[in-house]
Amino acid sequence: MTAMPDAGEGMTAITPTIPLDAPGKHHGFLRLPYSRNDSAWGSVMIPLTVIRGGDGPTALLTGGNHGDEYEGPLALQQLAWELEPAQVMGRVIILPAMNAPAVAAGTRVSPIDGVNMNRAFPGRPDGSVTQKIADHLATVLVPAADLVLDYHSGGKTLDFLPYAAAHYLDDADQQAACVAAMRAFGAPWSMMMREIDAVGMFDTTVEQQGKVFVTTELGGGGTATAATVSIALRGARNVLRHAGILSGPVEGVDDSRMLDMPDDACFHFAPQGGLLHPLVDLGQDVAEGQPLACIWPVDRTGIAPVTVCANRPGLLAARHFPGLVQTGDCLAVVAVPAP
Repeated sequence: MTAMPDAGEGMTAITPTIPLDAPGKHHGFLRLPYSRNDSAWGSVMIPLTVIRGGDGPTALLTGGNHGDEYEGPLALQQLAWELEPAQVMGRVIILPAMNAPAVAAGTRVSPIDGVNMNRAFPGRPDGSVTQKIADHLATVLVPAADLVLDYHSGGKTLDFLPYAAAHYLDDADQQAACVAAMRAFGAPWSMMMREIDAVGMFDTTVEQQGKVFVTTELGGGGTATAATVSIALRGARNVLRHAGILSGPVEGVDDSRMLDMPDDACFHFAPQGGLLHPLVDLGQDVAEGQPLACIWPVDRTGIAPVTVCANRPGLLAARHFPGLVQTGDCLAVVAVPAP
């Protein structure tokens, strides 16, 4: 088990209210002082559970990086409730709402400082609230972990096929370990993923520290379904079994279909704003040049729509969710089935 760094060494502003290394099961918070108009000596309280059993690795499980994505928080709340030290060989650190202000507000970014947590890493110990949370994760919790599982879905503005994902990395051995953990998650789909912008992401910080990292995109639309929460919960247990922290076989791995995002041609962006008319649904095959969506004007009739066509053949893995689209919004992601 990796030792927990001394929080004082990194000058982090956050203090845990529970022991992070002690045996047993502990529920508490990461407390971040936050002085404001309605509470001079107030705090941001980030829910935290630590479960330590026998000797073994440490897994850090996080949800609520974006506050309008619910599969992770729901699955991790249930896991924090159900998992007991006698089942655990190692340690499980659970943060269902790592960006607690955004989760409480149901917004993608924090209502306190307007910062997107997943573009704020590695954070700053003297920065804004979101930057301070990111700094504590990057300097205290991630170094203590051997494996990190960070849940995402589409939030209010995107919808995804339910998949677990790993990234292309320079270190072939690290990439192979991440891919193995991704496949162990057992989502209906497994994605070798490219990011539109990886600068400042939690993913990048974890991977740069040499950790095994798995992320997800499990639906979207600013809600959750029985199916996607079930996938999220089973996936967490599968990853913990894969790491040897829980006993038992992983489930559903053979049913997962591999997808790839080989280059930036997978991404399709809106050339103008307007009413979005989808022409392809998630999971459907598309041919190169096939129309994916039309964008109609909002303010007048008699104008032909703008059609967005597929840059490559594949299948529709993600789409814009609201009925209105703005210029530059990501309209669709076309992924390529992989062996």
